[in-house]
Amino acid sequence: MTPPSSRDHNEPPGESIRRTLLAAGFDRVGFAAAGETPRIDRFHRWLKRGHAASMDYLGRTAAKRADPRLVLAGTQTVIVLALHYSPEQSSVDSGLETEEGDLETVAVGRVAAYARGEDYHKVMEKRLKRLCDQLRETHPARYRYYVDTGPVLERAWAHEAGVGWIGKNTCAIDPGAGSYFFLGVILTSLELPPDAPATDHCGNCTLCLDACPTDAFAAPYELDAQRCISYLTIEHRGEVNPALADRFDDWIFGCDVCQEVCPFNHPPADLPGDPELQARQENHALSLDDLVHLDTTGFQARFPRSAVRRAKSEGFLRNVLIAIGNSGTANAARILEAAAVRPVVQASSILSATLRRAQEKLRRR
Repeated sequence: MTPPSSRDHNEPPGESIRRTLLAAGFDRVGFAAAGETPRIDRFHRWLKRGHAASMDYLGRTAAKRADPRLVLAGTQTVIVLALHYSPEQSSVDSGLETEEGDLETVAVGRVAAYARGEDYHKVMEKRLKRLCDQLRETHPARYRYYVDTGPVLERAWAHEAGVGWIGKNTCAIDPGAGSYFFLGVILTSLELPPDAPATDHCGNCTLCLDACPTDAFAAPYELDAQRCISYLTIEHRGEVNPALADRFDDWIFGCDVCQEVCPFNHPPADLPGDPELQARQENHALSLDDLVHLDTTGFQARFPRSAVRRAKSEGFLRNVLIAIGNSGTANAARILEAAAVRPVVQASSILSATLRRAQEKLRRR
């Protein structure tokens, strides 16, 4: 990093910090003046309406989420950083090759694009820790970083810092790069000139709202987690409402539908994404026949250093059973018959009920 003494004296304050953060591999960096979290009233209304579902921790930390100065005393600036990942869209309607070399239609599942490679928490936290250590040396101040795990509303601050506006699908969107990026936040006692807030470009478009398989949007800019495939396949620990499970299609972890249809996710130039976040080839079209036999150890080995682990072994198996029932493929019934004798399925009321519904759905086809 260029020492402060050798910086161009005409350079605006904070630009050396911005250059340092960009040089570390982040794609966009924005600054916002700390204070009450922008649009915090929306968050409080969302909680009151029960749209957070079982994510009680959001309510418990609501006061801190309303003001980052309660998270780090003396915070003057909220630094927001964006890191791209590639959606690498791939078709899963084709068959997979059998051991005999023949192609047949088999049951396959999808995980959301962001979870096909390395866990983004690990990648970003390592970079942010190194950067905060570096900034303490060159710009003495207090620093604290978060990646989706602290009491900070990252998307609200991304909007305020000019990194991206919050779209009708509640994703942060950049007009030139779409929404396939992760957000990190650094709170600091260093005062930096704020950037202009982002401009909302959604206009009259409702493609994301119309495309949602489970009608999870209570209104534009308002997601009801209780109906969201991402929430239900990741955070939810119980049985899934059968009426919603029937609409999961082949999603077994997360969902990208509202991003896939967004016009801002079709930029003229390809965005390859960060090299450390590249998808693993085996995580594109996943054989449900293989996944349904994974025990806890096998699940962890199949998804090393992966965000998929957040679903836990039993939750993931529940999702796989739902996807098999939704698939209607020739081998689906056989896969479920094999799963039915697994002790973990027989011992779990959630898994056994999910399996029975999947079998009933196949019989009704």
